[in-house]
Amino acid sequence: MTPNDFSTIRDLIRYAVTRFNSAKLFFGHGSSNAFDEAAYLVLHTLQLPLDKLEPFYDARLLPEETAKVLNVIERRATERVPAAYLTNEAWLGDYRFYVDERVIVPRSFIAELIPDHFAPWVDDPESVANVLELCTGSGCLPIMLADHFPNAHVDAVDISPDALAVAQCNVDEYELQDRITLIQSDLYTKVPKKKYDLIVTNPPYVNATSMGKLPQEYLREPQIALAGGEDGMDLVRKIVAGAGERLTPNGVLVVEIGNEREFAEAAFADLELTWLSTSAGDDAVFLLTADQLNAQ
Repeated sequence: MTPNDFSTIRDLIRYAVTRFNSAKLFFGHGSSNAFDEAAYLVLHTLQLPLDKLEPFYDARLLPEETAKVLNVIERRATERVPAAYLTNEAWLGDYRFYVDERVIVPRSFIAELIPDHFAPWVDDPESVANVLELCTGSGCLPIMLADHFPNAHVDAVDISPDALAVAQCNVDEYELQDRITLIQSDLYTKVPKKKYDLIVTNPPYVNATSMGKLPQEYLREPQIALAGGEDGMDLVRKIVAGAGERLTPNGVLVVEIGNEREFAEAAFADLELTWLSTSAGDDAVFLLTADQLNAQ
């Protein structure tokens, strides 16, 4: 296909949907289907509002504009690059974040729980003074936590200096340098010796069998941010084991484990995990209190 074969945005979206479906792409990095992904990539490439497709559907394009969009469509279809890496942006709710291949594409069910402040386990958001977020990646969750817990300082930890460089870009973009401290550390190793009201983490939790079945799009992401060992719980065990001594008496630990509830319940059979409701159901995020952790 050449730019001369297309006249409008409608033409390009129709072509992209067909191209994506023919290539059997996997959609799990922001869009859930070929049409939404096509519309997003076309609008973003043309620097048009992402929420206003209809007024531009039949707008005629310049040949150079069409060529630019076709290049993006082809990269997505042929190289199976996640859309977020093509546009260098990802969204969690109303929050936009810079991303590139140094971090996994932000996606977390914890993001759905932050606006409600993990109620009723956190009953006074304004009293939360210190938050620890482990495995921060792009820094998306610390930014949301800082926004919704107005008096909190957030320590955001990652083992990867590359990930922290991306996180710094996002912290700077949201002008939260005074409220978020980025720390390069293997979990708690270099974390300040202080007590936290809240520990939040979306760690690597994909089990070994599932890692072997990941779509190509996921293989484009840093594997260190996905692989959780044989049962997916390698890092989760360390996080749970170290959380009790880091929490205030009324503190809580919130952990995302995706589709690994069976493995999580087996790993922590001696703890009564509280499962929080998200759009994924009641299986993706669990909570433990300081009392539970320190009773072990």
